[in-house]
Amino acid sequence: MTTTSSHGPVGLRLTPDQQALRSAVRELCEGFPASYWREIDAQRGYPDRFVQALTDAGYLAALIPEEYGGAGLGILEASIILEEINRAGGNSAACHAQMYTMGTVLRHGNPEQKQRYLPEIAAGRLRLQAFGVTEPTAGSDTTKIQTTAVRRGDKYVINGQKVFISRVQHSDMMLLLARTSAPGSDPKDKTFGLSTILVDLREAPKGTVEVRPIRTMMNHETNEVFFHDLEVPVENLVGEEGRGFRYVLDGMNAERILIAAECIGDGRFFIERTVKYSSERVVFGRAIGQNQGVQFPIARAHAALEAADLMRLQAAALFDAGQKCGAEANMAKLLCSEASWQAANAAMDAHGGYGFAEEYDIERKFRETRLYITAPVANNLILAFVGQHVLGMPRSY
Repeated sequence: MTTTSSHGPVGLRLTPDQQALRSAVRELCEGFPASYWREIDAQRGYPDRFVQALTDAGYLAALIPEEYGGAGLGILEASIILEEINRAGGNSAACHAQMYTMGTVLRHGNPEQKQRYLPEIAAGRLRLQAFGVTEPTAGSDTTKIQTTAVRRGDKYVINGQKVFISRVQHSDMMLLLARTSAPGSDPKDKTFGLSTILVDLREAPKGTVEVRPIRTMMNHETNEVFFHDLEVPVENLVGEEGRGFRYVLDGMNAERILIAAECIGDGRFFIERTVKYSSERVVFGRAIGQNQGVQFPIARAHAALEAADLMRLQAAALFDAGQKCGAEANMAKLLCSEASWQAANAAMDAHGGYGFAEEYDIERKFRETRLYITAPVANNLILAFVGQHVLGMPRSY
């Protein structure tokens, strides 16, 4: 990303290589038209063929260093990939975690774990795209999770329940956050006692991992997961025992930036589709896009989307430079998700009844983009973070 030219400042602009990446992803997506996604949605299926195409092209290994077989790209390039998928009418939520879940292993795993898992993930032979954190009794208060991993010899024995765990049915492994010490074990650190453990779902004996799908308003594979005396080798512990909460936080900035990019892609899908439709749809002898009541909400949504994208680009630039970006990453997710939702509503209003018709794809993307107001972190929690940690105001919860 460049910010200057020989003629002076030009703002945040993608480099030629980044533009070429965008074009290449768009070209791949053209092989999976709206009819493909419509059928997947109707069947509540998983886009295996699309995910395999992304894998074969190396896009899901964007963030894995070249020494482990990945592309060694930055978070900005990864965000461009996901943005373009959604802009083309696809749904990158089916596979985005394959990009970033491995980050915990990359940053905190030992050399043997990195060498064992990262090349397999980069090659697409291993799917690590399930992240087991949320629990029904804890919600967003992660320090209150109750799933336990009790050490017995050279094994951890895991018992407990997780909820809203996505892609479990299409993942070989899960990165699990579990309690290895009782709450309050370290009076100076209330987050101590949670550990990150790699769970090989393929090797779990029958009855030790129970997966119950949760049917949602959009086609998003998410589940309740129950663990019943599941034994996992101690060497599957990632990082230091008891410090897992910090490892999870460490990966959240990347997740926030990538989700923000997906929202930008959704927003541009809505804007582009709606501009075309409202320019062609004639009622009372004129294109409906001539009417300010139709045109102005679209224009305002476009302005909000472009402004939000600047925060995404800033957050990505800071992340790739190795600088602190927690505030920017969180605000990018907040602003981009709200901008995409604004664009979604403008699209539904402009399309009228046709917005509810499956063949126009607006209702499908409308359902998909609404998720990001709530997940992976609710926007109200981001506002609480900004109020407390950015503005220095009293904690609000």
